[in-house]
Amino acid sequence: MLEQIEQVLNEQVRPQLAMHGGEIRSIGCEDGVYRFELLGQCSGCPAASITTEELIRVAITEAIPQVKDVILVERVDEDLIAQARAILTRGRS
Repeated sequence: MLEQIEQVLNEQVRPQLAMHGGEIRSIGCEDGVYRFELLGQCSGCPAASITTEELIRVAITEAIPQVKDVILVERVDEDLIAQARAILTRGRS
């Protein structure tokens, strides 16, 4: 099923995300639930939930009815966390 999802992403989703400097990475699909994360400019974007609902979920569930849900997994980039720690610890020295 993940191969089918990747095909839908390549044809319908990735071109749209690329126009905004974003990308999508599949985490997995289990029991009809597809999980993914957004990368690039789309990562952490306030409109990510709208993108998930209106673009990604619709494209996948219409093309692959076996997919029951599409879930955005939000993560914070490790480089961003390291930068934040460096800024916060500068004042303590």
